[in-house]
Amino acid sequence: MFVNDENERIKRRYITWMRKAQGFAESTINGIEKALWLYDDFTGHQSYREFCQRTAVRFKEWLERRTHRGKPVSDSTTYHHLKHAKAFFTWLAGQPGFKSKISLDAVSYLCLDKKKVKALSAPRLVEYPSLEYVKSLTDSIVIKTEIDRRDRALIAFLLLSAMRDRAVATLPIGCCDPECGRITQDPKVGVETKFGKVMQTYMFRFDDALLGYVAEWHDFLTREKLFGLHDPFFPKSKTELEDGGGCFVSKRVEPVFWKTTGSIRDILKNRAGKAGLKYYHPHSFRHAAVALSTRAARTPEEMKAVSQNLGHENVATTLTTYGTLEIPRVEAIVRGLDYSDKSGQKKGMIPQADLDRFLRQYRENT
Repeated sequence: MFVNDENERIKRRYITWMRKAQGFAESTINGIEKALWLYDDFTGHQSYREFCQRTAVRFKEWLERRTHRGKPVSDSTTYHHLKHAKAFFTWLAGQPGFKSKISLDAVSYLCLDKKKVKALSAPRLVEYPSLEYVKSLTDSIVIKTEIDRRDRALIAFLLLSAMRDRAVATLPIGCCDPECGRITQDPKVGVETKFGKVMQTYMFRFDDALLGYVAEWHDFLTREKLFGLHDPFFPKSKTELEDGGGCFVSKRVEPVFWKTTGSIRDILKNRAGKAGLKYYHPHSFRHAAVALSTRAARTPEEMKAVSQNLGHENVATTLTTYGTLEIPRVEAIVRGLDYSDKSGQKKGMIPQADLDRFLRQYRENT
């Protein structure tokens, strides 16, 4: 197959710049490489110097017609391919030897129409577990093995910490202090956070029993298993040959990190199935934590604390990305609004001055 050597050199320079200078994660780098591979495939590895408005439009139309396993590729996938290609050619237009070849006006055609972009960016209702669901799921686990203890603590921790699954899978024991609820999400010790941010967060105190499961698991690992501070807080299952040589079983854990987050999803599916409950994916527990904590926040300061504890720089991120309410909840709130008290001093009501300031800050951040 023909490969354009100059194109490959340029791509390597760009990928190195994005990885080393811009600090993008490997998942983003993989997305960039896929987008550029698709562009090369579409043009037959034509020189990037030949990029023009007509090529941009035709490439976009080609992406929109693509199918995968007999089904049309989603607008979301197409949007990200175009986004990566546009960023690449914008960068290339500023490189020596290409400034006079590539027009930024032509690059601007690498985009979906506004209606599709608006539809993709619109907040979506996300189904997430309730506190009662999490308690029922953890209560359904009969503790017979170390695996049972781990799974119960993991389910509780997903809600209480509101952490992303990749960060949970890479969290060392020393980064969690259940006694004060503090969690140090530090990439320097291996915690894989979004954008590599260092965060000190605290477990939400939704339920004492759930907090107890996490604390009990921490004590078990450090005092009975004698795991070190750099060992995983949620370690891998150890597969052993059952007594009598019948079959392989997993009853204990070993101080080894999970390689992927697939194990967390498998645990949730397995435990939900055994309990006869609906399965919720790991990130939905983060949504649940946001719903519970924002519902309890009464002042702008409390809302900001919740947002910061989630690792968000702006409250607007918390409200727009995670703040969409389920329809039954909207109905309950609207039906329960009390318009009779004109004093504005009801217990729990946000003072008007604080509300005005909060709304002003919200508008500035959106």
